[in-house]
Amino acid sequence: MRRGGSVAVAALTAALAFAPAAQAAEEFTPGAAGAGDPYFPENGNGGYDVEDYDLTFGFEPASGAIVATARIRAKATQNLSSFNLDFLGPLEVDGVKVNGPAGWKREGAQELVVTPRKGIKAGRTFVTTVKYHGVPQRIDDDALGTSGWIATSDGAVALNQPFGAATYYPVNDTPQDKATYSVTVTAPSDLTALTNGEKVEETSAGGLTTVKWRMRHPMASELAMLAIGRFNVTEGTTPSGIPSVTAIDSALDTAPNQSATFFDTTNTVTDWMQKTWGRYPFTSTGGVVDRIGVGYALETQGRSVYDSSLPGRLPGTGTIAHELAHQWFGDSVTPVHWRDIWLNEGWASYNEWLYTEATGGRTAQAAFDSAYARAATHPYWQTVMGDPGRDGIYDWASYTRGAMTLHVLRTKIGDEKFFELGRTWVTKYKDANVTTADFKALAEKVSGQDLDALFTAWVYTPGKPAL
Repeated sequence: MRRGGSVAVAALTAALAFAPAAQAAEEFTPGAAGAGDPYFPENGNGGYDVEDYDLTFGFEPASGAIVATARIRAKATQNLSSFNLDFLGPLEVDGVKVNGPAGWKREGAQELVVTPRKGIKAGRTFVTTVKYHGVPQRIDDDALGTSGWIATSDGAVALNQPFGAATYYPVNDTPQDKATYSVTVTAPSDLTALTNGEKVEETSAGGLTTVKWRMRHPMASELAMLAIGRFNVTEGTTPSGIPSVTAIDSALDTAPNQSATFFDTTNTVTDWMQKTWGRYPFTSTGGVVDRIGVGYALETQGRSVYDSSLPGRLPGTGTIAHELAHQWFGDSVTPVHWRDIWLNEGWASYNEWLYTEATGGRTAQAAFDSAYARAATHPYWQTVMGDPGRDGIYDWASYTRGAMTLHVLRTKIGDEKFFELGRTWVTKYKDANVTTADFKALAEKVSGQDLDALFTAWVYTPGKPAL
């Protein structure tokens, strides 16, 4: 008996000798509270990669309140003891589960810290369920404008760029973490709910209608949208056969054939873009025109949103071309960091020039000449386009100087190589994230030229470049 005890003690001692290494291998630590973007360091989170959002909203128009559930499927990228979601007040959390009951707390301006009962091993898939309610609030930023959940006269519109998603659902709010989405909305039956992707289910009972939409392609959170209100909806296909859904606020839809015109223009531009840059990257196209009061249009994935305040007035064809170009340049192919936003806005602005020229208007060269004519002392020239600063992401440099840079690149490498470059860019990086360095490397590979001087002068240096 004693001898057996000594053997057991020796065995236990030997096992304990290995315990530190075993514990180190299974160490669990919190995920980072930010994704590392220098402009928005609190946005996004580390330690996991979201695969899918399944969002359910009940909307009460009289109060503007929602009762909601978010089911978030993610994969751990480290051994997680806890992790964060971006989620703004005044929405109140009613409960959190992570494969069972979980602890949670609110920290700082936007952090929902979730602590599962057990650590989650790296590589494991887990589902987080957050139940919550309240009246979502929009974000008004002096430099970046209004985003998030925006109440309208007959419902609400959600526009997320650059950081509005967290106003109405818990999210890993960084362009780096794309995911698929399902969105289900229950609202009074006299209202219509539209979001990204395709409608997969609709039922009505007791004066309420529940509709479910599905975006099957990975989508950055800044490109999600939701519009609830009274809309005149047109459904069909583009001439090439791409499914299309457009909608106009019924109070704005007052001109003869207005809905048909918006539908036809959207479809014509979509097909022109597809012919120019290659296959449309998503499974449906379209657009929503509503009275929002933000003063901009936004390239929400698969279905852009256009703000309008005057009955009978549609967004201009150039604006429609700009937002549809984004479906390739910005939505399917998305910058890792916000400093590279010129890869979105420059391409979209240049496509405005190209489409205007293709339909008999001003040439791209004339548009370039007009922009270049600004004096070298003009403030527009003083921004470093490849790093415009947090408050400068929507300034002239990202848009017009971005388009000018692409035109200069086109004149240097020639039309054949330039359009090959654009098509290769959106094919090679479909559904992925990119940097300016990626674009320069591909441009040099396709053209066979050294482009250091061009990128230094136009992308990385302030001032008016010489021609």
